[in-house]
Amino acid sequence: MSTDYRPLDTASLQFGEDGTPYSIKYDDVYHPHAGAMGQARHVFLGGCGLPAGWQGQDDYVVLETGFGLGHNFLATWEAWRADPKRSRRLHFISVEKHPFPVTDLAEAHAASGAPPDLAAKLRAQWPLAMPGFHRMHFDEDRVTLTLLFGEAHMLLPELHAQADAIYLDGFAPGKNPDMWSPAVFEALAERSHSDTRIATWSVSAWVRTALAEAGFLTDKQAGFAGKREMLCGRATTISERRLSPTDRRAIVIGSGLAGTSMAERLASRGWDVQLLESASQPAQGASGNLAGAFRPLPSADDGRLFQMTRAGFLYGLRHIKGLQAEELQVRWAPCGVLHLARDAEQEEKQRAIVESIQAPQDFVRFVDRRHAERIAGAPVAYGGWFFQLGGWINPPSLCVANLARFPGRITGRYSSPVARLQRVGKMWRAVAADGQLLAEAPIVVLANAADAKRLALADWMPLRVARGQVSHLPEDAVPALKTVVCGQGYATPAIDGVTCAGATFFADDESTHVRLGDHLENLDKLQKMLPGFAKNVPMDRLSGRVGQRPVSLDRMPIAGEMPSVMSGRGFDMASVPRHAGLYMLSGFGARGLVWCSLLAEYVASQICNEPSPLPDSLADRVDPARFLFRKIRSAPIAEI
Repeated sequence: MSTDYRPLDTASLQFGEDGTPYSIKYDDVYHPHAGAMGQARHVFLGGCGLPAGWQGQDDYVVLETGFGLGHNFLATWEAWRADPKRSRRLHFISVEKHPFPVTDLAEAHAASGAPPDLAAKLRAQWPLAMPGFHRMHFDEDRVTLTLLFGEAHMLLPELHAQADAIYLDGFAPGKNPDMWSPAVFEALAERSHSDTRIATWSVSAWVRTALAEAGFLTDKQAGFAGKREMLCGRATTISERRLSPTDRRAIVIGSGLAGTSMAERLASRGWDVQLLESASQPAQGASGNLAGAFRPLPSADDGRLFQMTRAGFLYGLRHIKGLQAEELQVRWAPCGVLHLARDAEQEEKQRAIVESIQAPQDFVRFVDRRHAERIAGAPVAYGGWFFQLGGWINPPSLCVANLARFPGRITGRYSSPVARLQRVGKMWRAVAADGQLLAEAPIVVLANAADAKRLALADWMPLRVARGQVSHLPEDAVPALKTVVCGQGYATPAIDGVTCAGATFFADDESTHVRLGDHLENLDKLQKMLPGFAKNVPMDRLSGRVGQRPVSLDRMPIAGEMPSVMSGRGFDMASVPRHAGLYMLSGFGARGLVWCSLLAEYVASQICNEPSPLPDSLADRVDPARFLFRKIRSAPIAEI
């Protein structure tokens, strides 16, 4: 995706004289006066042959241009729910340049006759108005909505998906020609197969010609209400429909944030997962810390780190709230996160970034030093960013909640270290040191931190360990923080009688012993962020914990199918040969809480041939094969 960050220009609900929702920007209505739900059912579902089209299918994918007020999605979801012969899963993908505020959606849904229960569920997960891909799950994850906020001609080429049905529902071609451009139609054709259906209310000669040139055969059919005609058609591509695997068994190695997130995402799709762990219980490595900060990391451009932490944070937030709604108790506090500048120069940069990206204030806002002190409840050295939706999370509780979400789907086998993997036919076997077969399945996901590259026989991969020590400060020896404070280090409000402060970072240091020197380093970081905060902490009452975090040299996570070659010379990323059925999910570093849920969803989507929650350009940034194309394998970690 472009690194030119473009804040969204949101829509504002207006009504025409006849009470129909109306766009001042485009001088056009969002749906006919005869009704949004009626048009959705007649033009789009009927025009694409639904519900018959999804019957007997495993997964069914609808791709839409112009989400608007969401009526086409709600009508499709309602029809899918009511059909006893429906597909096992429904994916709905839609592009929207001008998303509405959730309050406007509520008003429009009340006036249009949208199904109240489904509309309320949609609004409960409605994303913040920020560019990029936003994925939501409904009906026990059987219905997935992926919203692409931004320009259609920019986002559709980034979409990795294959559509079974395409809804063309932008404003009229004369009012919004960009939505009906040849570039958009070509992108839609590239995401079609030989049975893809397409429908639109527009019968413009220009639209018919442009669709034909892109590879769609269309004809006119009876339109809705007062509109005499509409267009229906099929793609002429020779691409075959991609199918989900029929053998839904997988092995996941590792039971920290990466492994349990991976197991949960596969279980949500009806897979049976065998979870193998060398320790005696889940979350015993770096995922065993008492608490970690949960927040994104903005930048002035839309660079890869901002994209990934933003998407991971927003998806992870929805995931945790979903677990809570199902009474799976994740220990967390949405108390906000204050990310302080280290000096006056950085403070001004942080202020400028907030002004540049124009993000919703719930996502990030700049606060000066005095305001920051009120938020934190303690003296601070400088102002900085405040992430109102952030907070702290107890990682072990998230791991346990992930494993408990789909009872009977995940089988944990602990104290079972894997010595090697064997490929026998189409199966992967996980074998113990004594030759015992631990598990067998067609899919293996290596989520066992830096040890993953050993099992993958990937010595070329620059995946290393970084020692991180967290200091536990007695609650009665420090001021009571109201929020998580980050900067050169971090500190949390009191949890179980201690304030967590940290963390050190030492690459290739495999020691797990708590060190006095590391405590002193953490206290020094605290002093720079929160002057005088830890001045009364008695050294003999300090405790702590050490975790070994897997870190890649470019500090980006590693997620996807493993390459089977050691040189990228002569290939592009898409054509690199792969180890069929062997995937990796690792390299989270200190951002496991932010990345684990989204990247597990990404790998699960890849395994199941489903639409991706990541744009292609960002997927390339996390692909294990990326290291075959870069000259960073021997670079010192400090240089990246």
